[in-house]
Amino acid sequence: MLRFVGKRLALLPLVMLGVTVLLFALLQFLTPEMRAALYVKDPRQLAALEAIIQKHHLRDPLPIQYWSWLKQVLVGDLGYSETAKMPVADAIRAFFPATLELTFAAFFPILFIGVWLGTKSAVHKDKFVDHFSRFVAITGYSLPSFVLGLLLLMIFYGKMKMFAPGRYSLDVDLLVHSDEFRHVTGLLLVDSVLNWKWSVFWDVAKHLVLPSATLVYISMALLLRITRSSMLEELGKDYVRTARAKGLSERAVINKHARANALIPVVTLSSLLFVGLLGGVVITETVFDYPGIGRWGVNAAQQLDIPGVLGSALLSSLLFVVANMLADVAYALVDPRIRVQ
Repeated sequence: MLRFVGKRLALLPLVMLGVTVLLFALLQFLTPEMRAALYVKDPRQLAALEAIIQKHHLRDPLPIQYWSWLKQVLVGDLGYSETAKMPVADAIRAFFPATLELTFAAFFPILFIGVWLGTKSAVHKDKFVDHFSRFVAITGYSLPSFVLGLLLLMIFYGKMKMFAPGRYSLDVDLLVHSDEFRHVTGLLLVDSVLNWKWSVFWDVAKHLVLPSATLVYISMALLLRITRSSMLEELGKDYVRTARAKGLSERAVINKHARANALIPVVTLSSLLFVGLLGGVVITETVFDYPGIGRWGVNAAQQLDIPGVLGSALLSSLLFVVANMLADVAYALVDPRIRVQ
C-alpha cells in the first residue's frame, strides 16, 4: 500500500508542472504590460511598469519568461489582487478558510445521506423509500442552486428572521477583528473553540446552515443516483445470490459484500464533489453573500484582475490533482486488486 501511495505522490509534482505550463501558455494572449501585474506586490510599483517588464524578461523568449514566473510561484509570490486589495497569497489565506468550513459542513452530510439513501433505495426497490429517494434525486438534480438558495433565504431569513446571510453577524465581526480574538487556523469554528468564544462558534455555525443545506440538497442528488444504480447492479450478481444461499444475513450481504463493491464509482464522484466544493461554489457563495474563494475568483475575473484569476486557477488545479490522488488511494482501500495493477 505504501508503494502504491508513493507512486501517486511522485506523479503529483509532474502533473502540477504541466498545469503551470498550460496556464503560462494561456497568459501569452496578454500583453507584457498586462502580465507585469503578476510581479507587482504594491500598486505603486505600476508607476515603473517598464522596469518590471525588463526585470522579469516579459519580452524575452518563452522559456526565460516561464522560468522567471515559475520562480515567483514557487516562493508563493503570486502578485497583487486589486479585487481583494491585498497580495494574492494573502487573499487565498483570507478567503480559503471560509470555503473550507463550508466544504466540511456540506460534504460529510452529502456523503452520508447520499450513500445511505441510495443503498436503501436499491435494497427496497419500487417501495416508498425508493420513490422518495428518486423524488429527492430528480428535484435536487434539476433545481438550480440559486433558486433553492433564494427560496431558503425568503423562508428562513425573510419570514422567520433566522439564519442570516454572510459568514457572521456584525457583533461577531467586531470581536473577531479585535485584539481579544486570537487567530490560529483561520477556521472560525475551530478558532472560536480555541479562544473559548462560544458565541462566535454558534453565530458562525448558524450562518453555515442555509448555504450548506443548499449544497447538500443539490449535490447529494447525483451521488444518490449513482449509489442506487451501482447497488442495483451488484445486488443482481451471482456472488450476492451465493452469499444469501449460504445463509448469510441480509445485513451482512448488503453491507459487507454488495455495498463494498458498489462504492468504486461513488468514490470517483465523491472526490470530484469534494474538490468542486473546495474550489469554491460560486453561485451559492454569491447568493448567501459568503466570502469564499469562489466568489473572490469570479469577482477577479469580472474586473480583469489577472493575478487574482491566476492564483484562483492555480489553487483549483492543485486541489483537483490532490483530490484525484486521494481518490486513487481510496480505490485501493475499497478494492485491494487495484494495488497490484
